[in-house]
Amino acid sequence: MRVNLTKKEIINSVFMQIGYSKKMSESILEDILSDIVKNLKKHKVVKISNFGTFHIRFKKSRVGRNPRTKEEKIIKERNVVLFKPSKDLKKFINTKNEKKFESL
Repeated sequence: MRVNLTKKEIINSVFMQIGYSKKMSESILEDILSDIVKNLKKHKVVKISNFGTFHIRFKKSRVGRNPRTKEEKIIKERNVVLFKPSKDLKKFINTKNEKKFESL
């Protein structure tokens, strides 16, 4: 089952753990996300230590098919964002116990 983590939930977590107001917590989250996106557009790569690396990769246009109707369409060329988790994140994901991710 897929569970989505919303900005509101992250803001509430920052509010509860740090004690800043919800407005301040929202501002902090927005600033962090904005910095990631700006640097990703500018440098094409953003590395967050002990978490992972975001890359922008260019995809050429290609022919795609609708699996139901078999109708062919051209998928336009575009940039896509890829994420490669760090060794620490992979290690944490594969541990059995529920301790905190301490490397962050």
